[in-house]
Amino acid sequence: MPPTPSVPAMVPLPAALRDGAARTPEGAAWVARLPGLVARAVDRWSLVPGEPFASGSASWCAPARDADRRDRVLKIAFPHDEARHEAAVLRAWAGRGAVALLDADAGDWALLLDRVRPGTPMRAVRSPVPRRLAAAADVLRDLHAAPVPGGVPALHEVTAAWGDLLEERAGRAARAGVPLDPGRLRAALDVLRAPAVARPVLLHGDLNPGNLLLGTDGWVAIDPKAAVGDPAADPWPLLEQVGAPRRTPDPVRTLRDRLRLVADRAALDPVAVAGWSLARGTEVALWAWQHGASPAATRRRLRDAGDWACVRDGLAG
Repeated sequence: MPPTPSVPAMVPLPAALRDGAARTPEGAAWVARLPGLVARAVDRWSLVPGEPFASGSASWCAPARDADRRDRVLKIAFPHDEARHEAAVLRAWAGRGAVALLDADAGDWALLLDRVRPGTPMRAVRSPVPRRLAAAADVLRDLHAAPVPGGVPALHEVTAAWGDLLEERAGRAARAGVPLDPGRLRAALDVLRAPAVARPVLLHGDLNPGNLLLGTDGWVAIDPKAAVGDPAADPWPLLEQVGAPRRTPDPVRTLRDRLRLVADRAALDPVAVAGWSLARGTEVALWAWQHGASPAATRRRLRDAGDWACVRDGLAG
């Protein structure tokens, strides 16, 4: 007999979610509604959910079995802009390079996903860095080849707003004793404020090694923060977070070699990728400063971002 849909009256809340979205007043109100959202999803899709996954600061996500005892994943997102188009982009990818979307309920921000098995994140895999980067580049190539659905935000419009914040934060950081090299700031702002590219693609937006899972047929992406724009904007998290490039004897050379591998395999402009990496690294460093990072940690992050200027200049020269 098929399992009987059921959900506990109290939905377990993972620590990552409790310390993330749930800390805001809006998040706390959403958490109060979460048992009802889970119950509706369980009834809608005839699911028996398990304990939620530990990761995820802006969604409740749990393994489940459907009426035919097939492995599924139920994901209910805290309503926010970065998750608004997840269902649309997963439909566009249609399981090619990304987890398969089986159904969605837009009103409840609920997704029914196929479960990736074994589901090991790339962050937990210890195979050689070049092999992992090559596999990630293959995923990027598949994602960028998909048709672009309507309504997904344009990257250049999103990053123009980031540029305004970056410029304002850089001024305040300098007055607080955390100066930023004017040339590198200008280079980062030029990238963030650049107009739309001639051939925009559907971007993942957060392809870090925690958002790549090993499936039976290879690696697949999860948790997109999608936009439409320059394909060179996507690789930065992979180049920084697969392995530990800053712990090598020559981080600039290490980053350059990684960049060449990924750019060649995913058919990307390496100079443009280096420019985006400089811009994103600089923006994230000052975002962290704005949210409480120490001056010393911010200076270190800015130095790391500056490595990408050296990589870009070497490639351009």
